[in-house]
Amino acid sequence: MLRRAQCAHVKKSREDDMSAKKLGLKQRYAHMTRGLDWETSYQPMDKVFPYDSFEGIKIKDWSAWEDPFRLTMDTYWKFQAEKERKLYAVIDAFAQNNGQTGISDGRYANVLKLFLTGISPAEYQAHRGFAFAGRHLRGVGPRVAAQMQSLDELRHLQTQIHTISHYNKHFDGISEFSHMHDRVWYLSVPKSFFDDARSAGPFEYMIAIGFAFEYVLTNLLFVPFMSGAAYNGDMSTVTFGFSAQSDESRHMTLGIEVIKFLLEQHPDNLPIVQKWVDKWFWRGHRVLGLVAMMMDYMLPKPVMSWKEAWEIYYTQAGGALFQDLARYGLRPPKYADIATAEAEHISHQNWAIFYQYTHAAAFHTWIPDAKHMDWLSEKYPNTFDKYYRPRWEMWGRMAKEGKRFYNMALPQLCQTCQIPMGYTEPGDPTTIAFRSSRFRGETYHFCSDGCKDIFDAEPEKFAQSWLPVHQIFQGNCGGATIPDVLNYYRLANGADNLDYVGSPDEKLWNEWQADKLKTAV
Repeated sequence: MLRRAQCAHVKKSREDDMSAKKLGLKQRYAHMTRGLDWETSYQPMDKVFPYDSFEGIKIKDWSAWEDPFRLTMDTYWKFQAEKERKLYAVIDAFAQNNGQTGISDGRYANVLKLFLTGISPAEYQAHRGFAFAGRHLRGVGPRVAAQMQSLDELRHLQTQIHTISHYNKHFDGISEFSHMHDRVWYLSVPKSFFDDARSAGPFEYMIAIGFAFEYVLTNLLFVPFMSGAAYNGDMSTVTFGFSAQSDESRHMTLGIEVIKFLLEQHPDNLPIVQKWVDKWFWRGHRVLGLVAMMMDYMLPKPVMSWKEAWEIYYTQAGGALFQDLARYGLRPPKYADIATAEAEHISHQNWAIFYQYTHAAAFHTWIPDAKHMDWLSEKYPNTFDKYYRPRWEMWGRMAKEGKRFYNMALPQLCQTCQIPMGYTEPGDPTTIAFRSSRFRGETYHFCSDGCKDIFDAEPEKFAQSWLPVHQIFQGNCGGATIPDVLNYYRLANGADNLDYVGSPDEKLWNEWQADKLKTAV
């Protein structure tokens, strides 16, 4: 009995010790992250971390970094593994049930072609960028946060490639997405955005992607587009989109924490951060112009106009954000008012550009039908009927006469955003905007004051931009003719490109619909 009592006493003592030593969430997170850091001894810290000081940012106390999520790596893997199981169950079910035949219309596949070829490689760029930032920020808190976001971005790429692999079995234009990323003219727009961010310092990268893109603009990319995918019957895309969007909550938290951390550390950081916010807001706005035309023109069943999305996700949400940040001295991005005014026009102008140059693109375009144009008139009552409907009606008449319009000239590109110069002057939708700067005896051209300002601040960097049109003229894109360039892009002429009407995609879709009718009978 005595021995049994002694054993019970020892067991209770051990349990009491274990209970006393059990760490709370905050303590455990600190132990699993901050506790793994150390000060260097045989090499100075500045040599180990050479990149987090040259930008001029001053950090007094790295330990002031706060992580609201406090996610440790073991928890991260468990959390993501559960999401993966659910994601691939839906994707597999979509594939096994021939979900591609249940989308709203064959034209919808072209939304995916643009989104997946433009965004998926950019996810990999983001993965590499956060891996670099995670290595070169000497504070252990932001290093751990950047490491987890790097893993998130790689996961997003992998899930999107699974969607590509399914749709590639049935539709043209996405089989060479990795090859096209480095070559095709319109894909240089998102590519140049991430090339610019990744070639900046680690703090600017965190502002560019973590704050300007992830916090200020990411909802414009994922939420309306994924809602459109659901409305058009594409559950495969909806699933990977909302799986990614659940990660975005952490990414947005990281983005806002970066801003607050830098602004609280030293007053000298404010003008540097403001300059980056101005730059990356405008660069992000230009990239998202591609999403604008996807929402307004490419969804057979449109769910929300770009103008409405901009009002909800930037004007209202962004306005509230910058009101909150005003206490740090940070003002809304320069040219935010211009971007808001452009929401009336940017989707129409972009779709017109792609309609003219779809013979050199890896997806199809088309003229909106009467019902769709009426929807655009309703959503854009002040501008569509006055400026854009007449253009579509003229091109429609040309197509009926067998003169479908293709612009066979090479367009002038903006040196900064690399989009063809098709945007109009603020307040005057009838005049093409044109700006220029001189640098080292050369003239450079821009689509806007925002793009010109970015170039003028870093001319040595942007003078090196790889502009597809310039490269074609120099003979660096396979040759001097369109067939040469298409071969360089690996585009199958007549299948991957040109109008949707008469394309192999339309033929396949019509066959699917005929089979459905036979089955129903």
